[in-house]
Parts: sequence; C-alpha cells; structure tokens
Amino acid sequence: MTSATPGWTHRLAAACQELTTARWFSLASFLVIVLNAVALGLETYGRTIAVAGAPLQTIEYGCLAYFVVELLARFGAHLRRPGDFFRDPWNVFDLLIIAAPLAPGVRENVTMLRLLRLARIVRAFRLFPSLRVILVGIRRSLPGLGSFLLVTVLVLYGYAMLGWMLFGVAIPERYGTVGQAMLTLFLLLSLDGITDTLQVGREVTEWAVLYYVSYMVAACYLLTNLLVGVVLNALDEAHQEERAAAARAARPEPGNDVGEPSVHEQLAQLRMIIADLEHRLPRAEDAAHTARESPVDRARA
Repeated sequence: MTSATPGWTHRLAAACQELTTARWFSLASFLVIVLNAVALGLETYGRTIAVAGAPLQTIEYGCLAYFVVELLARFGAHLRRPGDFFRDPWNVFDLLIIAAPLAPGVRENVTMLRLLRLARIVRAFRLFPSLRVILVGIRRSLPGLGSFLLVTVLVLYGYAMLGWMLFGVAIPERYGTVGQAMLTLFLLLSLDGITDTLQVGREVTEWAVLYYVSYMVAACYLLTNLLVGVVLNALDEAHQEERAAAARAARPEPGNDVGEPSVHEQLAQLRMIIADLEHRLPRAEDAAHTARESPVDRARA
C-alpha cells in the first residue's frame, strides 16, 4: 500500500503537468478570461442586466468554476513538491483573486468583487510567454523609470523657471507660476501644438526660438529616446530570463522523473544486485586463485 502511493502521486502529477502545459489548455483559459471580461463589461449596461441578468450570472459562476479547476490542475502538477506551487507568484496571484471573494467583508462589497473579477483579466499574461515577457519587462524597467522620471522632473523644472522668466508676465495662463509652466511643458512633450506655441512665444521675445528648440531637443527627443532605451533593455533582459526559465523547465531534474521507482523498488533492486554479486564472488575468487598459480603448479596438477 505504501509503495503504491508514490507511483499514484507521480502519475497524477504527470497528467496534470501535461494538461497545464498543453497549448489548447492555455487557449481555453484565455477564452474563458475573455468571456469573463465581456460579461463584466455587459453588466455596466442597465438594460442588459434587466434582460439577461440571469445568464450573465450563470456565465460568472461557470467562469469561476473553470478557474477553480484550472488552479487545482496547476496545484496537481506540483504534487511531487507542493511547496513549489507557492513559489510561483502567478499561482499565488491566482489563488488570491479566486479565494478572496469567499472572505468575509469582501463578498458583501460589490466594488471589491468587481475589482477582483477585473483582476482576472491580468491572468491572461501568464498564459502566453510573449505577454509574460512584456509584463516582466515593465516590472524590471521600474528602477530605470524612477531615474528617468527624476531626470525629467529636473529638466521640466529648469525650463519651467526659464519660461516663467521669459513669458510669466505676457502669458500668465501658461507660465504665471512654475507649476503652470511645468504643466504646459509636460503637455508639449508630445509636440502637439508646438507650432502655435512657438509663434505666440516669438511675439513676446526672440529668445523663444532658442528656448523652444532647445527644449524640444533636450526633452522631447533625448528624454524620449532615453525612455525607449530603458524599456527595450528591460524587455531584452526579461526575454533572456524567460528563455532561461524555459530551458530549466525542459531539463529534467534529478530525482523528479515521471517513471522514477519508489524507495521500496530501489531497495529490492539493490538486494538483487547484492545477491548476484555474492553468487559471482566464489567464481571470481577461484578464477583469481587459478591465475596466481605458477605454470609448474598447474603442470603438477
């Protein structure tokens, strides 16, 4: 009975692993996520709730049931090492958004329930490697984006002070304070309306050309390219990390094979090997003794 348990566990884990790694399973999960999102969006229309409220509720329960089964299948794939299930942040995230509506205080809060249902859409990122790379790349770019935002604020503040000195009196609605000037310059980062702004500035002072041209080069071009470089570098690192994780997952771990024999089977095999060696030992001793005899002794014999 004890020796059959590990084999049953391995077979169930292997079946769950094969199921969760199948492409059709990921596609089905993605379609259910889309269906759940569509149902959530239709609930924002009062007329739809009045006409098809019950079917939408049924769809919600059906999607939730599928998510529970999917989560159980992913847990079953880690039956050999259940602790590995909780080491994956995606598994923890799925467990939280599925189990949270059952917690007291949450199930009575309609807004929280809708937010949790909306969070299920994020699960689509875990189903496809390309989406995971984008999400991981965004996360890895956050430290670089912090430095980028600091540089951007310093540049905007410097040019806002210059704009206040040049246009503060003539154009107070845009440059009357440093805060208004920073907001104006931030809106100009997209270069939308830069021609009209430059023309209005030239009517105030000829330094407007140098001011806006230098601002476009420093903020609109250099800072934008810096942002693109930070994000691309983070995406490249995320892509390399994803490929390394896929290579580790494809390489079988020692002692984690699907057909690995149980401890009792290994002991039985070891006993058979020892018995076979004991059976061969007298023959080997006789052969070694014969090899040590001299030719004269063999001739006398």
